[in-house]
Amino acid sequence: MNFGEKLFELRKAKNLSQEEVAEKLNVTRQTVSKWETNQSSPDFDKIMPLCELFEIGVEELITGNKPEKYQKEEGSKKEIDKVLTKEEVRRKTAEVVSISVFFYILSVALFIMAVAFFGVDPIIAITVFLGMIGFTTARLIRHKMSVPKFEETSEEKKEAEIIKQINGIVGAICATFYFIVSFATMAWHVTWIIFIIDGLICQIVRLYFMLKEEKVDGK
Repeated sequence: MNFGEKLFELRKAKNLSQEEVAEKLNVTRQTVSKWETNQSSPDFDKIMPLCELFEIGVEELITGNKPEKYQKEEGSKKEIDKVLTKEEVRRKTAEVVSISVFFYILSVALFIMAVAFFGVDPIIAITVFLGMIGFTTARLIRHKMSVPKFEETSEEKKEAEIIKQINGIVGAICATFYFIVSFATMAWHVTWIIFIIDGLICQIVRLYFMLKEEKVDGK
């Protein structure tokens, strides 16, 4: 793209006539026309006013190419435009948490069945179990880190506080139950699963409140 074509496109993008451009640059309409048809080029003292008028850099005006930093900024803008809305983030989070809860329950069930009913080597069973737990937890963390942050409403802050209190109570109960069962059975190599169950209950509580909020919004 030559200079004249670039100038023409910039003028059209700004929805300006040749007369308006000429007036702003203190030149005649014929001068602007000659620039756009490549019959002449702007004087040096008109370059900066042109850049200011069209809000571009000198390099872009002359060569038609944006500097790399501006291209990156545009790319960032496009990425921002793709950011999910609060409602979409909530639905996505509910979906991720639902799948995570399923895999947590599945991993615990498979571990118990493998050791208690099928006589699978405990080391193999624990390896598979930890692998499933690790994968599920990593997916939760990845989702948590990738979603945008939104300002919480007073209702959301209240729900977050309730969830925190419930999880604290469940955690205390599970810890107490863990020590009682462990000391009673001395099966320390198995009773640690209680803490997995604690995490599972916390996720179920969180999912419940998300689904409850989704139902209210859907009315």
